[in-house]
Amino acid sequence: MSFFNRISTGGLTLAAGLAVSAAAFAASPAPAPAAPAPAPPAGSDRIANPVAEFAGIDKITGRIITFDVYIDETVQFGALQVTPRVCYSRPQNEEPKTDSFVEVDEITLDRKIRRIFTGWMFAESPGLNAVEHAVYDVWLKECKQKSDVPAPDATKADATKADASKPAATKPAAAKPAASPDAEQSDPTQPDTSDAN
Repeated sequence: MSFFNRISTGGLTLAAGLAVSAAAFAASPAPAPAAPAPAPPAGSDRIANPVAEFAGIDKITGRIITFDVYIDETVQFGALQVTPRVCYSRPQNEEPKTDSFVEVDEITLDRKIRRIFTGWMFAESPGLNAVEHAVYDVWLKECKQKSDVPAPDATKADATKADASKPAATKPAAAKPAASPDAEQSDPTQPDTSDAN
C-alpha cells in the first residue's frame, strides 16, 4: 500500500467517525436550560473623595514630591498651580479606577497666570494625561478620604475660633461726670495709694 492510499483510508475512517458522533449527539436529549447568569452590577457607584494626591517631579533637581490637594483648593508646585475639581475612585472590592478633573496653571516670568492643562487625569495610566512642562511634571496618584494636611476651611475655622476665644480688648471706662466739683475722685488708671486698711 502506498503512502497516499493510507492517508485516504485514514481520512475516510475519520470522516465516518465524525458522522457517527454527530448522529449520536443529535439523538441525545437536549440539556436543561441553565439558570440565567446573574446580571452584572448596574454600574457601580463612584466614590467622590475630598482629597487628591499628586506626584510631581522637578526635572532640574530630579526630586519627586507627593502632595495632597483638597477639592477646589489651589496648591502651588514650583511654577505650577494645581486645582482638582473632582476626584473619583471605586470601592475596594472592584477593579481600581481613579480619576480626577484637574486644572493646572503656570505662573510665567512676567507674573501672569496661563492655563496649560484642563482635563481628566487617571491614576492607573499616569502617562495618558500627565502635565508635561519644561521644568515640572505633575500626575495623579490616588484619591483619598483623609489627609494629614489640614483642610483649608478647617484652617479658617481654627483662626475664627482663636479670635473668638480671645477676650475682647477692653476699652477704658469713660469718666463719669463728677457729682460735685468738691468731691475728690480717684483716677481708675492710677494705683490706689490710700492707707484704708
